[in-house]
Amino acid sequence: MSGERRPVSARTALCGILLHPAGHTRSPAMHDAAYAALGFDAVYLAFDVPPAGLADAMRGARALGVRQLAISLPHKQAVMAQVDEIEQTARRIGAVNTVTRSGDDLVGSNTDWLGAVRALESELPLGGARAVVLGAGGTARAVVFGLLERGARVRVLNRSPERARRLADELGAESAGALGELALAPYDLLVNTTSVGLREDASPVDAGALRAGAVVMDAVYDPERTRLLREAEARGARTVSGRWMLIHQAAEQVRLLTGQEAPLAALIEGFEAR
Repeated sequence: MSGERRPVSARTALCGILLHPAGHTRSPAMHDAAYAALGFDAVYLAFDVPPAGLADAMRGARALGVRQLAISLPHKQAVMAQVDEIEQTARRIGAVNTVTRSGDDLVGSNTDWLGAVRALESELPLGGARAVVLGAGGTARAVVFGLLERGARVRVLNRSPERARRLADELGAESAGALGELALAPYDLLVNTTSVGLREDASPVDAGALRAGAVVMDAVYDPERTRLLREAEARGARTVSGRWMLIHQAAEQVRLLTGQEAPLAALIEGFEAR
C-alpha cells in the first residue's frame, strides 16, 4: 500500500468504525492506507457494537481518547444522543456518520451526503434531475439531503411508506411512497440506500422497474456488482458502484481528522486490498 506504516505507540491516535455486524467493512484498510500516505500517526479499527451496546461504546471512546469514529449501520441516528455537539448539516439531515474529538468534546457530523453527490456528479448533473431514493434510514437521509442541496427533484420510496413520507416531509422531498411504486415513477437517477443486496443476492425492486438511460447507484459496496446493478446494466442503465460513495465520504472524514486533503489513490488502494 501507499506510504509506510509507523510503529504504534502511546502517541498513536486511535480511530475506528462502529457498526453491526462488522464483517463487511473495508474502512480499516482504506483509512490506514490514507494515514500512511499522509504520514499521520493513527490506527483504525472496526468495532462490532450491537444497538444495546452503543452508549457503553461511546463512553469507552471518551475514556480511551478516541480521535474519530465512523458510524455505520445501525447507529447513524441513535448516536446523535451520545455526542456533545452536532454540526449543523448533520442536524438538518438527522443522521451522523462521523464523530470527531474536538478538545474534550465529541462532535457529530455527516460526510455521507458529500460522498453520494461526488460519486453521482461524475455521471450526470444533479440540478433538475428526477431522483428516486430507496430507503428511509440514516444513509437515505444523507442522500436525499445531498440531492436536494444540488437541486434535484427527489422522491423517496421505502418498504414502509409511512417512514418514507416522514423523511420526505422532514427534508423537503417532493413525494414518497412504497417500493412498488418505482415502476410508475419517471426518473433519471435511482439510488438504493437499503441493505438489500448486502448479505444476499437480491434486489430491493423488480428488474422491470429499471429504466434504460437512467443512472443507478447502490450504496451497498460489497459486493460491488449487486443484483440491482447487474439488472440495471442489463436494462440499459448506467451504474455507479457504492465504492465511490464510500471512498468520497471517507476522504472527507480524513480531512476532518487530519486537516489535510485525503489521498484518493490511497483510499482506492485500501478499498481494493483483500
